[in-house]
Amino acid sequence: MSGLRERKKAATRAALSWAAIRLTVERGFDDVLVDDIAQAVGVSARTFNNYFSSKAEAIAARHLDRSLRLADELRARPADEPLWAAIRAAAMVQFEPGPEVEQAPPGDHADWVSGLKVMLAEPALQGEMLRAVAAAEAELAVAVAERTGTDVKQDLYPNLVAAAVSAAVNTAMRHFVYADPPVSMERLLSDALTQLAAGLPVPVTR
Repeated sequence: MSGLRERKKAATRAALSWAAIRLTVERGFDDVLVDDIAQAVGVSARTFNNYFSSKAEAIAARHLDRSLRLADELRARPADEPLWAAIRAAAMVQFEPGPEVEQAPPGDHADWVSGLKVMLAEPALQGEMLRAVAAAEAELAVAVAERTGTDVKQDLYPNLVAAAVSAAVNTAMRHFVYADPPVSMERLLSDALTQLAAGLPVPVTR
């Protein structure tokens, strides 16, 4: 029973976060109220406040949850799999069919990206995103340390790997927003992690 309860709570949290994102993209950050987000999901504002302290935190939660899932998926990879192959495979899980993908806001790519640009420029959201990135990076460093037999408090390596992966995710996200013609986030993140695994070789130009 507790497992079902936890899944329902996770589903409500994700639905509220996606609703916050969708409404902010459609209307702009300042024109979305907590009541609007709660109503979109069919819950009360009090229920919203049980999950999030602000609409900015609700928006940043999608990035945080996906990033934390990467650490969980890395722990589940075969122990004999090379580290960077395991990291890439763990990162790609977020694009597989499931509740997270199915709840993603639909709509025209150009409208969605245009809204994201406005949304990500909000100072309140930037602060929440920085906190989300820091929390996710710390958890990934722990997972890398467990996998490599290093000490997250004493060794540079797991923290450096986590920071590099975080940079890859953020860079891929920025390219997703500004790429012309459009490129999928899945392709961008896969390419970024592949280049990291290869040691960031200098591109061959003609």
